[in-house]
Amino acid sequence: MAARAASNSAPPARLPQADLAQISRRLLQRGHMLASAESCTGGMIAAACTDLAGSSQWFERGFVTYSNVAKTEMLGVPAGLIGAHGAVSEAVARAMAEGALAHSRAQLSLAVTGVAGPTGGSDAKPVGSVWFGWCVDGVTHSEMQHFSGDRASVRAATVRHALQRLLGWLAA
Repeated sequence: MAARAASNSAPPARLPQADLAQISRRLLQRGHMLASAESCTGGMIAAACTDLAGSSQWFERGFVTYSNVAKTEMLGVPAGLIGAHGAVSEAVARAMAEGALAHSRAQLSLAVTGVAGPTGGSDAKPVGSVWFGWCVDGVTHSEMQHFSGDRASVRAATVRHALQRLLGWLAA
């Protein structure tokens, strides 16, 4: 019961509607569509985007690629790249973001791959480690963040960070 209570008290995965509205407005101004490629968030980014009415005008599609096979089959991430670096790595996050563009009609993408917990972490990649990838204006960006908290908190923080960074690049 305690774990369930902690999960229910996690911050919501959604950005404030005003932030999503800004993402929407900026994508519409550019005439661009967004695609997401998600592993540890399991579709939560796509859900946050589509919470906003009219999002079909700017959100093209979301790929949920939780398994390594899905990353390879759906996004074209080379199995050798995953084998060499691990699924939770800069190389894979970047390949996921680039694969989301290559396998969609979107002009921008974002990708996340991480260890949400409570198991699966290691010394090199502890629980809460998340790699992000964004393809914006023909440039692939990546970064790693470490989030604390339970599984729900890590996933919610991942959604917020991915979308807030996207908004920052759209505003630049």
